[in-house]
Amino acid sequence: MSFTYFRIIRLADTDAAGVIYFSNLLSICHEAYEDYLTSSNLNFRDLVYHGAIALPIVHSEIDFFKPIFCGDRIIIELTSHLIKNYKFEINYQIYPELSPDLILARAKTHHVCLDQKTRSKVDLPDLIRKLVS
Repeated sequence: MSFTYFRIIRLADTDAAGVIYFSNLLSICHEAYEDYLTSSNLNFRDLVYHGAIALPIVHSEIDFFKPIFCGDRIIIELTSHLIKNYKFEINYQIYPELSPDLILARAKTHHVCLDQKTRSKVDLPDLIRKLVS
């Protein structure tokens, strides 16, 4: 899977110095993930509220290489791969809209598939597996 997401950094995304607050960039990466699922005709609301499964993030990491400021226009490129039948990874590469060769940050999230009732690991449904493979 490969997907591109565009975002303008808002004042609320930054700290007192006007630089993006680290956890807010992870939140923006999650926005990109949700947008990917929605653009793939997956009803994210039904998955979260009415589905039999949950896809929680069990690991995240982020590395910053350059500061990201309020007003910056960024592109987030998502790629993913299956780790196990119940687990997948999404990689996020963040760069300026006008300079795709300049990496501002990289992030990664690991998601597992859980049965909503038992909270035990279960295989990813075929639809999700296709989206992340």
